Amino acid sequence: MSTHPLRSRAAQYFQHLQDRIVAGLEQLDGRARFREDSWQREGGGGGRSRVLADGSVFEKAGVNFSEVHGQMSEEFAPQVPGEGRDFTACGISLVLHPRSPLIPTVHANFRFLTKGERQWFGGGADLTPFYPFREDVVHFHKVWRDVCKRHEPHVDYTHMKKWCDDYFYLPHRGEARGVGGIFFDYLEGDLEALFAFVKDCGDHFLEAYLPIAQRHKDDPYTEQQRAFQEYRRGRYVEFNLLYDRGTIFGLKTGGRTESILMSLPPRVRWEYDFRPEKGSREEELYEVYLKPRDWATE
Repeated sequence: MSTHPLRSRAAQYFQHLQDRIVAGLEQLDGRARFREDSWQREGGGGGRSRVLADGSVFEKAGVNFSEVHGQMSEEFAPQVPGEGRDFTACGISLVLHPRSPLIPTVHANFRFLTKGERQWFGGGADLTPFYPFREDVVHFHKVWRDVCKRHEPHVDYTHMKKWCDDYFYLPHRGEARGVGGIFFDYLEGDLEALFAFVKDCGDHFLEAYLPIAQRHKDDPYTEQQRAFQEYRRGRYVEFNLLYDRGTIFGLKTGGRTESILMSLPPRVRWEYDFRPEKGSREEELYEVYLKPRDWATE
């Protein structure tokens, strides 16, 4: 199968980005190291899964790279733009689950796909705090706003911010998963300009997240806060298994299940009919931070 030049360059970039992010996270954690599993996909392609477990900062962190090709199933192919069933996909996907409930969970992914004559980029980054700090939320959103602004008119921050708020939403709960960020998919047109944007996003992930984790990694927390973190992680699981496009795409195209489900947290709980106490920080999460707002201009 011939390799599209842009696909090859995108895959190389995503591999190098995986290396840089892993190095930055290991330096922050200070104790644990990522384990790497290289894998081959039956049907074409493969990837490198890197997972850190039981670190001093991260209870579980996964940073995956994949480059796959082949044919989609007849059932799944009509759900993806482009003619026929032949596809290629390469990208990086990461989910970081900190041990401390005072450090937010974070997710990001960046990818390039082709199907038939169609080619597009997708991706984004979003933050899921349990005990939010306003300065952290503002910082995260400002980084992504500034990235988007550098690539106007090819991308629009306001649109991608709203897209993220709408996407990371649990309809069956009637609530947001977190405080958002940016999200985009099926970006077509000037692919070179869009690739420059995606690279700028990837290059700024650590800048968006590391200062937040660094700020709170030594803050004390209680068992009650830890229990609330595990309860809220349940929303993460529900979203990823019910709605997440990357999870569905991976499972429907014969991806490696262990790598796809590395996004799930190691410890989680579901409590029946949980209600936060009035005036508590838990209630503040629901009443203030899970309601979309323009944090980048705060």
